[in-house]
Amino acid sequence: MKILIIGSGGREHALAWKISQSPMVKKIFCAPGNAGISQLAEIVPIKLEKKEQLLKFALENSIDLTVVGPEQPLNDGIVDLFLEKNLKIFGPTQAAARLESSKVFAKEFMKKYKIPTANYRTFNRNQKFDAERYINETPVPIVIKVDGLASGKGVLICESKEIAIAELDNIFVHQKFGEAGSSIVIEDYMVGEELSVFTIVDGENFLILPPAHDYKKILDGDKGKNTGGMGSYSPVPYVDEDLMNKIKRNIIKPTISGMIKEGSPFRGCLYFGLMVTETGPRVVEYNSRFGDPETQVVLPLIENDLVEIMLASIENRLNQIKLKVKDDEASVCVVLSSHGYPDDYEVGKKIFGLEKKFQDILIFHAGTKFDNGDVITSGGRVLGVTSSGRKEKFQQTVSNVYAAVEQITFDGAYYRSDIGKNVYFK
Repeated sequence: MKILIIGSGGREHALAWKISQSPMVKKIFCAPGNAGISQLAEIVPIKLEKKEQLLKFALENSIDLTVVGPEQPLNDGIVDLFLEKNLKIFGPTQAAARLESSKVFAKEFMKKYKIPTANYRTFNRNQKFDAERYINETPVPIVIKVDGLASGKGVLICESKEIAIAELDNIFVHQKFGEAGSSIVIEDYMVGEELSVFTIVDGENFLILPPAHDYKKILDGDKGKNTGGMGSYSPVPYVDEDLMNKIKRNIIKPTISGMIKEGSPFRGCLYFGLMVTETGPRVVEYNSRFGDPETQVVLPLIENDLVEIMLASIENRLNQIKLKVKDDEASVCVVLSSHGYPDDYEVGKKIFGLEKKFQDILIFHAGTKFDNGDVITSGGRVLGVTSSGRKEKFQQTVSNVYAAVEQITFDGAYYRSDIGKNVYFK
């Protein structure tokens, strides 16, 4: 089989790594890819947003399966375009991808199908004064989410009413998020443990992958600004069968059956960003694709052929697949980012240490590219240093990752020093 992977991040490098292990795969292409992915796949210089060019490439090169990494092409309807030409593509249609691409749609959907989430109200640009009144009547902290896609930066946790009203001005008056901010959700702040749960769905059947914990904040101790994710580990010690059954019964099943009722059955990877509160698990957000960096820790724990799973999702036969997980292992990923991220950051810094031979370490590239034979930085998140090992020795695995992280350097390299620390498996 010939595979085309769309995307250029650590998630896509992890997907390429896992897909390359499939005996069914003869050749992998990746558009636009990065320096790390180029070791596993032929790089295709087509940008994510050029869906017509990607389609042309897939047709001309007889691609047997296309795998979409990021959310933007899904929102742009790349799956619909490929399906019209009878091409196999892993991911949801544009209508199904609204679970991620429209926060307003997602909240209204959860309300309609009684899926537990935070209390909320929605407002558009013409309702700014109503939104201000609502903020003044609601206890803080308060959460404002812009409706559209905003590269993971469209969720604002406001500690005071003044900050919330200032953010409202940024969104509605100064149009900081452009069209993505034409409508917003204002919701209650939920307290609890954050949890990422990935499912592979074929419209009605689903597989649940090992749960993960994602570190969203830039600073140690979960302080500072939100990022795309600074690290992750999987599985999560406190997630037992009872909790997983609640998540399945109250959240996963009603979401999948709800999408069938909406006339947009979901096929692909459906990610549930959850908050496990005192009153049980609640949905923070949906993503219509694999998360980053959680993919980097979840895929090494799966024994199955990922291509087989993806084909079963596309062909509505996931009920024939039995998921095989390395139950006695846990994995961790630490992200190295550019100085200044998630705000303005510099790129073009030479990366040193990648040639070293690290034992049991996977280095997934994100914002990297080649420049005259050197690997240089080209994004906010640069590398994800990952390892897995036996659960009872998880702290040793964490130490091994940090030992590798310390030997990989570039000007302005930054990472959190607390990923996976104080996490113990029974």
